[in-house]
Amino acid sequence: MNRQPRSFSIALAALGALLGVSPWAGAAPEAASAGPTAVVEARALSDLEQLLEALGERRVIFIGEHHDRYENHLDQLAVIRGLHARGTALVIGLEAFQQPFQQVLDDYVAGTIDEPEMLRRSEYFERWRFDYRLYRPILRFAREHGIPLVALNLEEELTRRVGEAGIAGLSAEERARVPAEIARDDPAYRARLKAVFDRHPFGEARDFERFLEVQLLWDEGMAARAAETLKAHPERTLVVLAGVGHVEYGQGIPQRLLRRLQVPSAILIDGRERALDSGAADYFLFPERVELPPMAKLGVRLDSGPGATGTRIEDFVDGSGAEAAGLEKGDRLRRIADQLIETYADIRIALLDRAPGERVSVEVERARLLGEPERKTVEVELH
Repeated sequence: MNRQPRSFSIALAALGALLGVSPWAGAAPEAASAGPTAVVEARALSDLEQLLEALGERRVIFIGEHHDRYENHLDQLAVIRGLHARGTALVIGLEAFQQPFQQVLDDYVAGTIDEPEMLRRSEYFERWRFDYRLYRPILRFAREHGIPLVALNLEEELTRRVGEAGIAGLSAEERARVPAEIARDDPAYRARLKAVFDRHPFGEARDFERFLEVQLLWDEGMAARAAETLKAHPERTLVVLAGVGHVEYGQGIPQRLLRRLQVPSAILIDGRERALDSGAADYFLFPERVELPPMAKLGVRLDSGPGATGTRIEDFVDGSGAEAAGLEKGDRLRRIADQLIETYADIRIALLDRAPGERVSVEVERARLLGEPERKTVEVELH
């Protein structure tokens, strides 16, 4: 197999001294105390080929991501593509999709629905919100090669309820959707989440125990689904794509999955911009930065809240192309180019492959004081 053209450096131990990200950097010489110095032998540095070889016997591979970093997702794809090329049967678990929408992913991989329909039916834009183009190459590769996709995440309605009332405050129906076993006895997991909680303001009603329960529910819910997937596909290797906080140190999904099912596993995370602790992962990845092309936008703020469809213009951003074209507050978007607009997802889909600077026709419905609303079509320069 040919080597990947992208830079894909991998190390098995901390590389802070080589990469200039030592956790001790910046201390005054007279204040520095003697401490452990991380050392890595240059010959220990490896590449994607060696990584794939090492991963060959693992049943589950956790690849942590920073959700908005395209290079992280390209690395995920590189591992998936490389394992597939070596003949490894795969199944891909995704934090980005919620469990009630599993049938949508099944239909997409089977080819019975197209990409826009998958995005609408999974409510991707309403529930995950990160730029879909970050995940698109992975989902398209899975569809092309018939690799099952698994929605790992619990539905946000359930996690929101736990945030409000705690697990003890759930109804019997809600409790039935909570994993039967939730392990709370890891002090390191608790301490790590407490440090995260203390760094972020949550308002006057902040409650760490409630925050902890939500995180436990997320991790146990995804781990339970992952374990079910491994049992349902005994011949396949599961690749779990989830936020780095859910996999590092093995404290989130990994240890909870392995508690349910003992299988060989590996954890891969981005090693940049962090203190490189050898306990955080089995492999650190150091990809080059890759940016997605800018997203094309109309330059409008849309209605939101209960009952809103996300299609009515509430306001404009500075320099809005839509405002410059003559659209007004209160206008309801009806069509962008050849895409009929009925929901917020339709807007995102219509703009998905557009570029800033393009001009598109936009049809709106505008209320009048008397009579039926009028239809107005303008040409908008996307910003």
